[in-house]
Amino acid sequence: MAINWFPGHMHKAQKEIKEILPQIDVVIEVCDARLPFSSENPMITEIRGDKPLIKILNKSDLADAEKTKLWLAYLESQHNVKAIALTTENTATAKTIPDLIRKLVPNKDEEGKQINAMIMGIPNVGKSTLINTLVGKAKAKVGNEPAVTKGQQRIRLEEGLYLFDTPGMLWPKIANENSGYRLAVSGAVKDTAFDHDDIAYFAAEYLLANYPERLVERYQLDETPQHEEDLIEAIGRRRGCVRSGGHIDMHKAAVILINEIRDKTLGAITFEIPDIIDKENHHFNELEAKRVATREAKKLARGRGRKNKR
Repeated sequence: MAINWFPGHMHKAQKEIKEILPQIDVVIEVCDARLPFSSENPMITEIRGDKPLIKILNKSDLADAEKTKLWLAYLESQHNVKAIALTTENTATAKTIPDLIRKLVPNKDEEGKQINAMIMGIPNVGKSTLINTLVGKAKAKVGNEPAVTKGQQRIRLEEGLYLFDTPGMLWPKIANENSGYRLAVSGAVKDTAFDHDDIAYFAAEYLLANYPERLVERYQLDETPQHEEDLIEAIGRRRGCVRSGGHIDMHKAAVILINEIRDKTLGAITFEIPDIIDKENHHFNELEAKRVATREAKKLARGRGRKNKR
């Protein structure tokens, strides 16, 4: 699935982040609790070095609570990572973040030195809303569309503690292609960037495997469909998406499914767990290694061909 999601201001932001990082003491990454892996930026792992990382699983009220617990434990098992889950409504936990930042750099706090934290996150993940909660007023522009924030800003959270905000960024290439589908299902990518039908089929397959009882209840199905196409067709039939001749408008049915995932009509859903991601990453890494080996073999063959012509 090819998605053009790397506009110029995101490339510029990536460069600026790398330049400012030496001044940063703590990195904060806001992820979507429904897809903690797919919504993280791989660049952070590459550039943060040994700096403490606070991983925030935002919108956890939209995610499966049991799966969120799995993710919190998984993330905290990683080096120098602290993970917390936040909801869009409960601000009490969010307001503990400044204290957590200070605890992660105790030497600076004890010496009264300025502490700089940098907050990052993909578009539409709730980063600006979180910043507004932390400062107690609307400092960061809030919007429902991806890429609302386009420039860096420094925000004083409290005495001696500053937060550097960054634009929401996606990245040009995703090694695990299923992550692209999950980002699309969640709404992190604008609807013009993908085909609703493809995304709905991906979501339907996952829901049938992991939340079949929700589907049966919501769409009043007599039995659980066996395949994703059967599910979307059943949704279309139940919701009156019927064309002349009795044919189901599969596109309309697909849009209904996507919308009802996003607005929580289907309940709290998590689209990945650590075990699934580990297996997928292994699979896609193997595929990438084979592609690289094939390219190198072709380059070698071309080089030999040129030598033989001389």
